[in-house]
Amino acid sequence: MRLVLADDSWLIREGLARLLTAHGHVVTGAAGSPDDVPALIRATAPDLVVLDIKMPPSFTDEGLRLAGELRRAHPDLPLLLLSQYAEPGYATALLELTGARRCGYVLKDHLLDAAQLESTLARLVAGEVVIDATVVEEVLGDRLGVLTRREREVLALMAQGLTDRGIAERLFVSLNTVGTHVQRVLHKLDLPDTAADNRRVLAVLTYLDRLPGN
Repeated sequence: MRLVLADDSWLIREGLARLLTAHGHVVTGAAGSPDDVPALIRATAPDLVVLDIKMPPSFTDEGLRLAGELRRAHPDLPLLLLSQYAEPGYATALLELTGARRCGYVLKDHLLDAAQLESTLARLVAGEVVIDATVVEEVLGDRLGVLTRREREVLALMAQGLTDRGIAERLFVSLNTVGTHVQRVLHKLDLPDTAADNRRVLAVLTYLDRLPGN
């Protein structure tokens, strides 16, 4: 896979580039400023772009705003945003800016797990949404007493971007069982029942982010 990286920290850029290269990927360009990213994409036509959320000049949400610009210019380009901390609001904003498709929000530390890194990249290229489990746990908390323990597990996996089949494989249950749990979750939380899994992620995270205490 060919990737462009953007992070203001040279150490993180270099470390991530080496990690990706060690797993057989090709880093076609690396930038320390969001302003340099569009030209790198035009020049190297990567398969995926990795962006730090907080970059110069304000170190607030430059990467997030850049993701929105890149989605408009390159609708099918997968985008992976990285953060040092779990900030659910950024995940929700990313999904809204990108149409809840081919995008991910992952904590930097978790990319050190080779299996998770490969799974994340593969899912993004396949058109899925990937939300870090830590971010989901941050918004989920203990405020969903209306759901059973299994339904909360299913909700958390839905919010991470897993399809019904992916949830079934993770929980070692049948696809029909997952479907039943999903329908109960959607009904209890009054969430829209949409056939688009990625849109479902946005609906779930939006609901969770608006719960009291967030």
